[in-house]
Amino acid sequence: MPASRGDRDDRDDPVHDLVGIGLGPFNLSLAALADGVPGLRAAFFDQAPVFSWHPGLLLDGATLQVPFLADLVTLIDPTSPWSFLAYLRAHDRLFRFYFYERFHIPRREYDAYCRWVADSLASTHFGVRVDAVRWDAQAGLFRIALSRCAPPAGASPDETARDEMGRDETGRGAAWSTRVVSARHVVLGIGTEPSVPAAFAAVSPLRAFHAARYLERRADLAPLGRVAVVGSGQSGAEVFADLLRAQRPERQHLTWISRTPAFAPMEYSKLGLEQFTPDHVRYFHGLPPRRRDALVPAQWQLHRAIDVDTIGQIYDVLYERTIDGADAAATLLPGVEVRAAAQAAPDGPITLTCHHRDQDRHFTLTADAMVLATGYAPRRPAPLDPVADRFDLDGQGRLRIDRRYRVATDPELTGRVYVQNAELHTHGVGAPDLGLGAWRAAVILDDLTGGRAHRLPPPSAFTTFGAPTEPDQAHPDPGGPRSGQAGAAGHDAVLHEANR
Repeated sequence: MPASRGDRDDRDDPVHDLVGIGLGPFNLSLAALADGVPGLRAAFFDQAPVFSWHPGLLLDGATLQVPFLADLVTLIDPTSPWSFLAYLRAHDRLFRFYFYERFHIPRREYDAYCRWVADSLASTHFGVRVDAVRWDAQAGLFRIALSRCAPPAGASPDETARDEMGRDETGRGAAWSTRVVSARHVVLGIGTEPSVPAAFAAVSPLRAFHAARYLERRADLAPLGRVAVVGSGQSGAEVFADLLRAQRPERQHLTWISRTPAFAPMEYSKLGLEQFTPDHVRYFHGLPPRRRDALVPAQWQLHRAIDVDTIGQIYDVLYERTIDGADAAATLLPGVEVRAAAQAAPDGPITLTCHHRDQDRHFTLTADAMVLATGYAPRRPAPLDPVADRFDLDGQGRLRIDRRYRVATDPELTGRVYVQNAELHTHGVGAPDLGLGAWRAAVILDDLTGGRAHRLPPPSAFTTFGAPTEPDQAHPDPGGPRSGQAGAAGHDAVLHEANR
């Protein structure tokens, strides 16, 4: 049962039903959907001073790859006060958006929208680091150690180290720098971190840096003669397109290197997109682990390819540049893996040892600087180290995560540990997709409250993922349930099978 607002533990601290670690879009979605759930006490912490979403890639003209309906709440609760349309109304931008006539919004506006929600919710706390999560078996509670690492956003000097978490029963503020809060359950939402392959370990970060820092370092690239972009996902394409537009071809040459066999467009057909539905997530989770591991890299065009408009922009620049036989001043190399990178001096040229996969040929390239659009990897959840020995890991040392996004633990740890965007290996390529964020948050709340938070959508994909469960389902009775639908009893079993 959710705690009442007055529920306290034996140390006279308020007991939270849920504490969130990290405040990216996914835990922010959970916080927004938890807001207003009767009797639910939740708090979310992030060490950053304010909400900020991939600031190094908030390029002018860059848009989300999902429609605006994939905001923090709408696909679960379109009446929520925390929808993108509610943000537009609060900022008097509804008519402007109406005439904008686009389904995909600017990335900078998505960041501004999330920041508005984060600043408005009472349950979100920035500038607070979670130092450790421990399990108190006697009390049946998590004890979560916090420390203040920055003043609250917008706080005046005399308000530093004061916020709702430090108020007493009278509502008066209480200054604090460290404290411990108690929770029945925790949710890990610290997201991923920039991944730099080992091949680039010997190169100075002054000349080879991750695309996450691109805006910060863009000006440093302008005077250099040879710049390489490594990686052909959307981030790599946007960086290359931005460099191409600013390039002076007579002074600079650009090289774009990708391991993928082509600079290919993202899968964006209507039936193809059904692989980003809850139906496909459930299907993927039910596959054997070895099959799941083989399937994720084969689906690269679902999560590592490029928006077709970005491809078009790059081609158009190159086409117009080469009128009258002018040099493109750009080399595009798909199907190439960088095996090693060497540099004699921190500000000297970089020699890349490359391998063309199809031809099985090695060659070298030289660059003065590199932007590494080499993706992101799960963060190591250091605050969970005190309870890490209680986690049940698979043969590759990864968390075992059930259909309801709960980490498998030993039976003595009765509190639940949920994860968001740490389940690519168990739930598939939809794990980092913003379009599934609200649904996943609602699944967690459904599990937490026994089905009393939000109504989850029934199966809705037209595609049948997996073999029909009954022999005649491939040719159903025309008078029976429609394709893609399930009976109420069956749907209820899907929603609450983990609560038994």
